[in-house]
Amino acid sequence: MKLKTTDDLHREDEDDDEVIDVFHGDPTMYESYWKQHGEKAMVVIPGWKFTSYFSSAENLCWFLEPEFANAVTRLHNLVGNAVTEDRNIVVGTGSTQLLQAALYAVSLPNATDPIQVVSAAPFYTPYQTIVEFLKSGLYTWGGDAYKFDKDKPYVEVVTSPNNPDGQSRSAVVNRRRGVVIHDLAYYWPQYTPITYRADHDIMLFTVSKSIGHAGSRLGWALVKDRKIAMKMTEFIMLSTIGVSKESQLRAAKIFRVVVDAHEHRDSSAFFDHSYELMARRWCQLREVVEKSNLFSLPELPSGKCSFSGRTFTTQPAFAWLKCESKAEDCKGFLRNHKIIGRGGKHFGDSEKYVRISVVSRDKVFDKLTERLSNITSS
Repeated sequence: MKLKTTDDLHREDEDDDEVIDVFHGDPTMYESYWKQHGEKAMVVIPGWKFTSYFSSAENLCWFLEPEFANAVTRLHNLVGNAVTEDRNIVVGTGSTQLLQAALYAVSLPNATDPIQVVSAAPFYTPYQTIVEFLKSGLYTWGGDAYKFDKDKPYVEVVTSPNNPDGQSRSAVVNRRRGVVIHDLAYYWPQYTPITYRADHDIMLFTVSKSIGHAGSRLGWALVKDRKIAMKMTEFIMLSTIGVSKESQLRAAKIFRVVVDAHEHRDSSAFFDHSYELMARRWCQLREVVEKSNLFSLPELPSGKCSFSGRTFTTQPAFAWLKCESKAEDCKGFLRNHKIIGRGGKHFGDSEKYVRISVVSRDKVFDKLTERLSNITSS
């Protein structure tokens, strides 16, 4: 057995003192893949390009680059996770702006009271903040969809797979006067089996969750109703006068690289690589938690993925960790061990839960599981 040197002991002490930040869903996990394959996705933009506000007169969304629209359609058709036929594509600065645009589009302008916006707990934390931020007279936050009992118009936001707990979701209110917006940011084959082609009225997607480029700040909506798509476009026009064409061009190129690799059965194709990485991480995390009597993880759905042919259990971008000890504040308990997560109350749930990111860089994730393992053995 090798004896530890003084330097080894110093490094261990430094690791124990290091704060592990897994609060945000920053998808830096994908950085190493794109470092290896980034040249294929490189984009050169001439200086004269994009001097105009406008992209194409043919598109309802006049700032939508045709290259990006075509790439989005190819990507969905490859994966089989959403219907694209007879849909209007609206591009936005991430899914946050698209959600605001959708709320604007489905609100009733002449209503005496603002429409209630609800989502089933545990719900994605920023929904409440997004709804309340503008202090709009059109809509207001109505809280947990399970507790919504008003006989009034409402909008329900359904996230599936859900953030934070990774569960497959459908609408829970189901009343005649309601509108449902489906946030499908994580409905991609590295996170969950693709078991159906989503066919909803309003579906939101984002570049950050699908391929890991959060800094490009780009998302898109697939919208059935042309009038709703027009109003969403109006909102984006009034708030930002369109969306960066550079980001659209870059995302289009990356999408083409992803699709081409899968069509040519490349051994290092993006979704195959990402699936394997997520599978290893969840195996590593579950092994640590199962050896512990302090924590637990939820049971997640399994299924056969029509895209890959694999049968597997959902492996979300976040772990919904529950403290099974006497600690009532799981976030505080982890913080005492220098792990920063997001507490359950921010998701409309118990403080016994904390959400931790599974998509950080390898070094951070490995330190996270090592730290959790040390907690369970202490």
